[in-house]
Amino acid sequence: MMKRSDWIWTLIGLAAVVLSCFLLYREVHTLSLDQLRDSLLAISMRNWLLAAAATLGAYFALAWYDRIALAHLGKRIPWRFITLCSFTTYALAHNIGASVFSGAVVRFRAYRSKGLTPAEIGLLIFFCSFTFALGTLLSSGVVLVCQPELIERVADVGPWLSVTIGLFLLGLVALYVLGSWRQFKPWQWGKLHVEYPRLGIVGRQLLAGPLELLCAAAIIYFALPAQGNPGFLVVLGVFLASFSLALLSHAPGGLGVLEVTFLAAMPELPTADVLAALIVFRVFYLLIPFALSLLVVLGFEWSQWRHRHRG
Repeated sequence: MMKRSDWIWTLIGLAAVVLSCFLLYREVHTLSLDQLRDSLLAISMRNWLLAAAATLGAYFALAWYDRIALAHLGKRIPWRFITLCSFTTYALAHNIGASVFSGAVVRFRAYRSKGLTPAEIGLLIFFCSFTFALGTLLSSGVVLVCQPELIERVADVGPWLSVTIGLFLLGLVALYVLGSWRQFKPWQWGKLHVEYPRLGIVGRQLLAGPLELLCAAAIIYFALPAQGNPGFLVVLGVFLASFSLALLSHAPGGLGVLEVTFLAAMPELPTADVLAALIVFRVFYLLIPFALSLLVVLGFEWSQWRHRHRG
């Protein structure tokens, strides 16, 4: 049975979808399907392949999250198993929404079969989430400092605020690295006891987190037309803002949130071209992995059922 907090976040997610879709309709109600089709057909085969390669890179980085967490726990599990578990977890969570299906169920079922305790799995889930958050802080900080005028696309403020926020975010990352280097006292949240990882583990986190975000943003970048393209750093910055809003809204798949944010932040590009790029992103990053993850879950549950009945 779902907890009251689960119902609340589900309702918030649905409300975010409804509001975003309403705002999106206001932006695109004059757009024809022919325009959208022409924008999709205008994407070259080379760029389709580059977008597909970026998708593979993003899911490789997500699997690396689990591998880093397991290294922190001192556990050795085959790379193939980790990859399938991570792929399934994120493919389901990205589409269904963290408020409804957090992915914790998949990890719990999978890693329990490899002998991990519930406490270890809980720490693994926290560690993977923290790696993503760390990657977001680092990537956002670098973009805000290197591209300070980018903030004007999403808010009516000066570039100085962008640099200030960027330096603050980078300072948080530096503090985490310092804590690992000097081995600060462990964090304690209720029953969760988290020690600072070894510096080598932190180094891998600082590579894996940004890598996943860079590759995910690259899917959209490669699908956008060359003419009027604002550049990869701008696309990355808008992606970070829109993806963060989508996560905060708990909207399944960021439905409507990504589209509204990108359309508002990229007025120099035709609406049809922006929507076409986001369709490519949804197909490669969300829908195809979602379909494949369902097959992985069915295969895993079938193998577990056969194993129990043989015993």
